Amino acid sequence: MSLTTRVLIGLVAGFLLGFGLGATSSPVAATILAILTPVGTIFINLIRMTVVPLVASMLFATVGSMAASGALGRMAGRAVLMALGIVAVTAVATVLIAVPVFARLHIDHEAAMALRGPTPPPPGPVAGAAAPLVQVFVDLVPPNVVKAAADGAILPVIVFSVLFGIALARVTAERRDAVLRVAHGVADAMQQLIVAIIGLAPIGVFALAVPLAAKLGLAAVGAVAAYIALVVALTVLVGVLVLYPMGIVAGSMTPRAFVAFCAPAQAVAFASRSSLAALPAMVESAERAGMPPAVSRFVLPLVASVSHVGAAVAQPVGVLFLARLYGVALSPAQLATVVVTVMFATFAVPGGPGGSIIAMVPVLAAANLPIEGIGILLAVDTIPDMFRTTANATGSMAIAAVLRRHA
Repeated sequence: MSLTTRVLIGLVAGFLLGFGLGATSSPVAATILAILTPVGTIFINLIRMTVVPLVASMLFATVGSMAASGALGRMAGRAVLMALGIVAVTAVATVLIAVPVFARLHIDHEAAMALRGPTPPPPGPVAGAAAPLVQVFVDLVPPNVVKAAADGAILPVIVFSVLFGIALARVTAERRDAVLRVAHGVADAMQQLIVAIIGLAPIGVFALAVPLAAKLGLAAVGAVAAYIALVVALTVLVGVLVLYPMGIVAGSMTPRAFVAFCAPAQAVAFASRSSLAALPAMVESAERAGMPPAVSRFVLPLVASVSHVGAAVAQPVGVLFLARLYGVALSPAQLATVVVTVMFATFAVPGGPGGSIIAMVPVLAAANLPIEGIGILLAVDTIPDMFRTTANATGSMAIAAVLRRHA
């Protein structure tokens, strides 16, 4: 039985048990909830503890390698800037569409308040709705980055990691390469740890779903269905309205040629839910299309590793969905912080299925939302992840099509 199947079974079983426990006030029900709640918390804490080392190591290793690679670095810079632009446009458009959609999603107010618990989430780098926009930018540069990381203020850590990577490019090659090897080793180790943690997802998701269903009832099922439908619809729209026109117009390819160019990688991405698993098909398509080696063997592996346009849809939608689910109102300043955090968090998405959901931790932290909601998103991520990964592969192919003219 696949992990996906086991996770879905855990979600359904958790919902069913939660519905039953929510309908009774017996001491047994309270005991079961008291046992399962810390189990879910431990699962989420396992995910959270990997975030800072994963994000920091991946970002400064990527930036350091790119900035130090000379001529190829210039092409890599174009690729990363294009990916960043696509992600930024996608994240902003997603927020603008998702906010009014979720505003119409009905969730019982008392149940939402019960789900939040007796106290609101602790303030992070953006201190609630009253935080001025200027303070958002001030908080990006912390006086102590270690303290920022310990406090869960991930956006300053991201800024520091990018600046560290740029500075690392100015270090002598021998010392720079030693640091980069350590950074890549840490990133690889964190991804292996994440794989092991995800193996516990059936138990963790079950433990998270029970108290959620007990407090929200059937409203939880309808809300989750709305989340899945919106993620899939917006991901398809990004492909149709942004990625295909980019590859066809800016890449000077006919519609038929670009569709054929993307199709093999899209098929692998949809089935495997892994952009890296689709990389061989991307490279083969690029070489068959006569693209220069600098594009097929350098740009494509780079953008496949760091460019995740699908995450720019899933992460803002996930944040807004959880905000609605937990009854938390997000201010315009917080929404702006979410968009900025998504732009960088997408570059630190670990490989493999569900990576974009794991990388949502800093985005939720930026919005002061409970991290526990990730368990629910992870449990129902199979269908969204198929479309999201396909969008990632399409975005990589579109960037390659554009940059072949500059190689």
